[in-house]
Amino acid sequence: MKSLHHDEDGFTGLEAAIVLIAFVVVAAVFSYVVLGAGFFTTQKAQETVHTAVGQATSAVELSGPVMVQGLTPDTVSNATFYLQLAAGGNPVDVTKIGYTVSTSKKVTTVQGTDPQVIKTWLKEISPGNLLEQREMILIDLAISEMGFGTSTMTVNDKINIEVKPPIGSSLPISRTLPAALNDEIWYEVY
Repeated sequence: MKSLHHDEDGFTGLEAAIVLIAFVVVAAVFSYVVLGAGFFTTQKAQETVHTAVGQATSAVELSGPVMVQGLTPDTVSNATFYLQLAAGGNPVDVTKIGYTVSTSKKVTTVQGTDPQVIKTWLKEISPGNLLEQREMILIDLAISEMGFGTSTMTVNDKINIEVKPPIGSSLPISRTLPAALNDEIWYEVY
């Protein structure tokens, strides 16, 4: 009769092995999920750092002097300056750059497509509106057409021009007008 009796001692070891394998599989899946989340978080952090660095630096920089053209009586007709791409910067669409001109008495903002912004390419490698590496553009702002006159901009006034590219920080240009402004004469301002 004893031979017909089933001995279940061996099943305890088998059951323990199955439970152990189940724990190992669950732990492996859990660790895969945790590692995946960690890699995703690391990638997002890296993208955030790269975006922040790109936005903290200006995409364009001043290249050369800032000039103003005198207009009778003692005010400014135009302001000109050269722009180039900052070192390591990505190409910038010059039609999307904004310009804010201000004095202590008036503030005016224009866009790169407005008629008060005259763009002349001095060094253009590839045609189009993108300012790329090794290219230079002359920006001529028609100050008098922006509503600035003797009452809002005159001799010895401080003029501020803020160049706002679509990506990156703005480029501030701050200069003081000369003590005298004669009609049709160009002055380099500091």
